[in-house]
Amino acid sequence: MGIVNVTPDSFSDGGKFYSSSGLHSSELLQSAERMAVEGVDIFDVGGESTRPGALAVTTAEELARVVPVVKLLKQHFSIPVSVDTSNPEVMRAVCDEGADMINDVRSFSRPGALAEAARTRLPVCIMHMPAEPGVMQDNPCYTDVVREVGGYLRLRAQQCIDAGIAKENIFVDPGFGFGKNLQHNLTLFRALPVLAQGEFPLFVGVSRKRMVGEITGKKEAARRVSGSVALALLAVRMGAKIIRVHDVAETLDAMKILYAVEGSSF
Repeated sequence: MGIVNVTPDSFSDGGKFYSSSGLHSSELLQSAERMAVEGVDIFDVGGESTRPGALAVTTAEELARVVPVVKLLKQHFSIPVSVDTSNPEVMRAVCDEGADMINDVRSFSRPGALAEAARTRLPVCIMHMPAEPGVMQDNPCYTDVVREVGGYLRLRAQQCIDAGIAKENIFVDPGFGFGKNLQHNLTLFRALPVLAQGEFPLFVGVSRKRMVGEITGKKEAARRVSGSVALALLAVRMGAKIIRVHDVAETLDAMKILYAVEGSSF
């Protein structure tokens, strides 16, 4: 899954495709074309930054950022488009434009979001995030992070099923970096084989995140590519089914090497 952020303030690529002057359509299409050539399987479009400390955007602003991008991608590519949103109005609008998946960091907890997600009949991804982005990193605390995250994801998945979302359309994401410190993240990562044994396919997003910088000593997000690729390989090896990345070519090259050495088909 290749990341397409249309935000002015995302931690790694804020302002690259969207700024105060609006959408940078030609740059976005060039980047999407490069991802397509590199072998991306899914585009993931986000119009609201969820980095630590980020503030929510208005519905009108998120619609203005996301809907034109979904239109562009669906017009120019046959690659599925996921939309990273928690807003039911945005879910409705992007579904009408042909979006193929909804990826919600808030696990459809906003009023009306779960019903709207069910109405779209699209695949969904639910993620563990214990608080809003603005405060989620304020001293996160767990008694047993693996048990608590796993329990939350099972509960939300069942609530999705109860709301009418097909079980086979549900993916789960442990939410690395969302309300978790480095030790929480590492403990969760080591438990990926356990989480992957659950009923729902596992989605992992660690690309260029703070945990990579803390481990490698790389402050700048753009310098965390190698560490991100290493974690992506480990995640796949430990059972992840979808990997959300900034660096498609580098990640796929490494995965091809892994599969070749192991004698597996890619």
